[in-house]
Amino acid sequence: MTTRTPGAAADPAWAAAFAAVPRAAFLPRVMWPYDEEREAFDALDLARDPEGWRRAAEADVPIVTQWDDGAHAGSGRGAHATSSASTPRLVAAMLAALDAEPGMRVLEVGTGTGWNAALLAHRLGERSVTTVEIDPGVAATARRALRRAGLRPRVVVGDGALGVPDGGPYDRIIVTCGLRRVPREWLAQVRPGGSILAPWGTAFRGRDALVRLTVRGDGTAEGPFLQVVNFMPMRAHRTAHPTFPPGLPLTDTRTGAWPPHGMWHPFPFLAGMRVERASHAVQRHDDGHTQWLYDLSGAGWTAAVRRERTGPGVVVRRAGERPLWDELLAAWEWWRSAGEPPVGRFGLSVDDKGETPWLDRPDRPVDATV
Repeated sequence: MTTRTPGAAADPAWAAAFAAVPRAAFLPRVMWPYDEEREAFDALDLARDPEGWRRAAEADVPIVTQWDDGAHAGSGRGAHATSSASTPRLVAAMLAALDAEPGMRVLEVGTGTGWNAALLAHRLGERSVTTVEIDPGVAATARRALRRAGLRPRVVVGDGALGVPDGGPYDRIIVTCGLRRVPREWLAQVRPGGSILAPWGTAFRGRDALVRLTVRGDGTAEGPFLQVVNFMPMRAHRTAHPTFPPGLPLTDTRTGAWPPHGMWHPFPFLAGMRVERASHAVQRHDDGHTQWLYDLSGAGWTAAVRRERTGPGVVVRRAGERPLWDELLAAWEWWRSAGEPPVGRFGLSVDDKGETPWLDRPDRPVDATV
């Protein structure tokens, strides 16, 4: 069986790998593909619905393969998705952006099902590929799937944030989990002129953007963002949301305007560069939605409620001193005043002091642009 992968053959260099290594061979018997119409992950059991299972395996949809770090049991969905298979289209796009050639040494951070490692090993050679996975059970399952496919890249159980030093230096690092910071260990393990392809974002919203960083000889790195993506965060980079006690006073009730934005709109990703140390979530209602903003230090929260039946305004309620809604509106005006730039006009610089996002050029950091 071959995988009908939308967009997978767009890069001819990878077409043979996609044809030879089907995604279905790396998926568990019980899995949770994403239903776009219902916006939900529904279980599919190969034994009970083999045709439905195979259709989902070959579809261009993400599939959850683990819930709750493996503590979940049964076919019902768990509380938190903790391992998955990305859409074939995204896998193909990331491999094309990686720009890896046979003979190059590649480290993959986040083995998951093992499918991405299999594609890399098929094209680059299994001795050129090292993949690291923090979950021993996930790693063992991936290793078995790789062996069934006749491929034996090196599979390491460990914290991907530390890299795999004894396998370097690498020409490329490809990351399949969301980052909140770029580990400095990776910069030391990539040869000068090599690159890191990773989803990077902030705690503000569950959206990242792929960044392609070129590593310099002085241990710094720099490069552009490519596209907005949605990845599960690296375990060490998960955001711990504060718990707010009941009965907080609600103040600052007023009206305002807030333009709607879709799931892949660039602004929620970009806003996190300006609204620091905060998280954002949207609660849907039958007649509108509420945008929740949380200060991650526990200093307060804001709820901005928009109801269709009450007109175009937004009612803002705030607990605590931090004016989060004002900060978000200021970020929106900053983005609009800059010409509503897409993600591709932004980039990231990394050095010993941390990460610095920029607009158009490294000498135009986001926190200084207007």
